Amino acid sequence: MAEKHTALYDEHKKLGASFTDFGGWQMPLKYSSELAEHHAVRKSAGLFDLSHMGEVWVTGRDAAAFLDYALVGKISAMPVGKAKYSLICNEDGGIIDDLITYRRPATAGSAEGSTDRFLVVPNAGNAAVVAAELSKRAAGFDVEVNDASAVTSLIAVQGPAAQELLLRLVPAARHSQVTELKYYAAVEVPFLVGGAGLDLLLARTGYTGEDGFEIFVSNDDATGLWQALIAIAEDGELTPAGLASRDSLRLEAGMPLYGNELSLQGDPFAAGLGPVVALSKEGDFVGKAALAAKKDAGAGAGSTTGRRLVGLKGLGRRAGRAHYPVLKDGKVVGEVTSGQPSPTLGYPIAMAYVDVEFTAVGTTLDIDLRGKAEPFEVVDLPFYKRAR
Repeated sequence: MAEKHTALYDEHKKLGASFTDFGGWQMPLKYSSELAEHHAVRKSAGLFDLSHMGEVWVTGRDAAAFLDYALVGKISAMPVGKAKYSLICNEDGGIIDDLITYRRPATAGSAEGSTDRFLVVPNAGNAAVVAAELSKRAAGFDVEVNDASAVTSLIAVQGPAAQELLLRLVPAARHSQVTELKYYAAVEVPFLVGGAGLDLLLARTGYTGEDGFEIFVSNDDATGLWQALIAIAEDGELTPAGLASRDSLRLEAGMPLYGNELSLQGDPFAAGLGPVVALSKEGDFVGKAALAAKKDAGAGAGSTTGRRLVGLKGLGRRAGRAHYPVLKDGKVVGEVTSGQPSPTLGYPIAMAYVDVEFTAVGTTLDIDLRGKAEPFEVVDLPFYKRAR
């Protein structure tokens, strides 16, 4: 299969990026130092190309009811302008993907009513699968599913300086749309790029644990926006950042990664995502019966597999990595899903699925680091919370 490039690929090459394959896409792993990029996001702001993510528009009179059926959350209860984290599961309750859905203003319709609009954003490696699954599930609903991933870019500015930087590209009369935008909300905002105003969808969402924004832009305008953001920043204010720092940032923030913490073999309750599953919403949804059975089988422990996702803080200096065994008194009681040294906190951290009886905060466990037991302690997630 031919490798895929985002519309910003040439910009990354100019900046000297090291590339890696991610979901079939050639994406910047880092530009210089992943550690420096990580700290830049925590202290000022980082600039990310997220154009490998999917964008699927769901429109029509039945759009809200359809998404209530297709996803595990109650999407119909979401106000216009807001966003919601949810899951798409199969009939067995396995997680096909985790995703964010944005509710946009309805368009004026015919005598039958207005046309609701939602933007569903799946992960890169799952974008085509999710789009196909949504199209399949749309049978019987008055909706249209349009996969716009191939023509849409996504640029993120993450960090405490993100808002101030964006305001430099937004007309002063519209600054309040940015400053008053709440977390998990989105709004159309004009950006001054190349002497022209581009009306772009701006979302206050992110995957770093910091305040930040994600901007949806057409492929044709992506380069101009990327260059404009770099041009308006003073030295040290905005650092292009790759997937390596994005991974360490999201791990510190305790955010799951599909393929690590989430999979078809797992379930939302074991992953700590039980509140995302709206079993009480009216009507059926795909996977509802299986998920209800999984919840009941968990008997309040939050797991049907006997394991639950926990955070682990290293008590030594060495870090555990994905798939390393977790031990209690020399016996395997779990497996690491993600792990590395925390640049912000200064000690090793990991997420792992662990036998329920060993998941209480304060429990001491070991990670088998290639034959040597390294001590860790169960802690609450997230590992890092930004100052408000």
